[in-house]
Amino acid sequence: MTGQQQRDELHRQIWSIANEVRGAVDGWDFKQFVLGALFYRFISENFTSYIEAGDESIDYAGMSDADIPDEVKVDAIKTKGYFIYPRQLFANVVKSASSNESLNTDLAEVFAAIEASASGYPSEEDIRGLFADFDTTSNRLGNTVKHKNERLAKVLKGVAGLPLKFDDNEGDLFGDAYEFLISNYAANAGKSGGEFFTPQHVSKLIAQLAMHKQTSVNKIYDPAAGSGSLLLQAKKHFDDHIIEDGFFGQEINYTTYNLARMNMFLHNINYDKFNIQYGNTLEDPHFADEKPFDAIVSNPPYSVRWKGSDDPTLINDDRFAPAGVLAPKSKADFAFVLHALHYLSAKGRAAIVCFPGIFYRGGAEQKIRKYLVDNNFVETVIALAPNLFFGTTIAVNILVLAKNKTDTKVQFIDATGSEFFRKDVNINVMQDRHIAKIMEIFDRKENVPHVAESVAFERIAENDYNLSVSAYVEPKDTREKVSIARLNDELETTVGKINQLRAEIDAIVAEIEA
Repeated sequence: MTGQQQRDELHRQIWSIANEVRGAVDGWDFKQFVLGALFYRFISENFTSYIEAGDESIDYAGMSDADIPDEVKVDAIKTKGYFIYPRQLFANVVKSASSNESLNTDLAEVFAAIEASASGYPSEEDIRGLFADFDTTSNRLGNTVKHKNERLAKVLKGVAGLPLKFDDNEGDLFGDAYEFLISNYAANAGKSGGEFFTPQHVSKLIAQLAMHKQTSVNKIYDPAAGSGSLLLQAKKHFDDHIIEDGFFGQEINYTTYNLARMNMFLHNINYDKFNIQYGNTLEDPHFADEKPFDAIVSNPPYSVRWKGSDDPTLINDDRFAPAGVLAPKSKADFAFVLHALHYLSAKGRAAIVCFPGIFYRGGAEQKIRKYLVDNNFVETVIALAPNLFFGTTIAVNILVLAKNKTDTKVQFIDATGSEFFRKDVNINVMQDRHIAKIMEIFDRKENVPHVAESVAFERIAENDYNLSVSAYVEPKDTREKVSIARLNDELETTVGKINQLRAEIDAIVAEIEA
């Protein structure tokens, strides 16, 4: 079976679990239970693999909890970040799940114990609250304990039957299962998919833009991390050694913050190689004491409200003060851009998904664009095709920032044409060949008629610092070209035929009247 066939079969089985079990549970809520069970199975098998270390004579799941020495527990927590006793393993819990009348409370105790195992260790913050959204006592599972346990048992057994092996070679397959769940529920459960998940094809492009020609980066950062999909594309498409100190991010939604942390574990990123923080990036930023980041990727929320001028201290904030003006209270887009710029290293590059309106509107946004252009921070603006994201058909842009440009030109790329995407059932999709084409244009910085234009600073300044791609890249004229001479010939022929018909009709009428 090929890798794609494996993925297709895995997706079919996951959806089968959902259709069989969810019942009265809302689709988006049900995702939490399936994803929680997948995560529980992953860390159980991953931990078992660590303890057994390839020694076939060791059967960790068959051991008694009392047989585990304290020093083994301590070493495991220091290495893996958590500890799971044999009786707490997914495989052992699922064996008796159908007959366990206290399954829901037993699971709650197991999850609490796993989180508590990290208490007092460096991994404590990374493990705390991971299972918070897998509420096994929730009435969303049923009104009675019996109904709750029935649904939980079906979820556990369904996940236990999935064809997955949690080793280094299968990590991508498990991560793909995660992305399948997130993307499908985001698209179908009435939620804004962009809040939780940036589609894989868009993530690929953003990650490649941020990492382009950097042989190594100290770390990669997403100030609006969502479920972590952007950060993980960097891992998927570049050798691990390139990202030296790991993955950093901040997320304002607690459920999504948990998803991002789970996602790191699911892709075999150990707790000491990621740092995902919970909180409002604009008002309570983390990582201010960290060294600047060599790569920043972000798909921040479009045009959300923030404190802005209501908080007089923000204008003195190191992130916003250099621009001399704050982003509008009703449109925080440029606040995220300035935040990312402040966190960017002198050699680094940031690739940020942006709402198109910020590139041409006046007022504070125009002043911020002036600051960015005058200081030569804008490398490229890319206009993407519409309908690439869940929950919106907007044709968004990608803003690429850099602090080490060798000239003062700004590159504009119009990637809205049919040669840059493929129409799919519900959304448009950029395939690898489309992404490669954009990256080639980005890299060469050469003008391409109707597609790309590198524009001098002076021209942008004269144009009131408008950074819209359409202001500089002339669209291709797709109207049919008409030859006037040929049209006149056709017209003359048609008139001749009409005159001939009229003469024939007049002759017939004259004959009848005679």
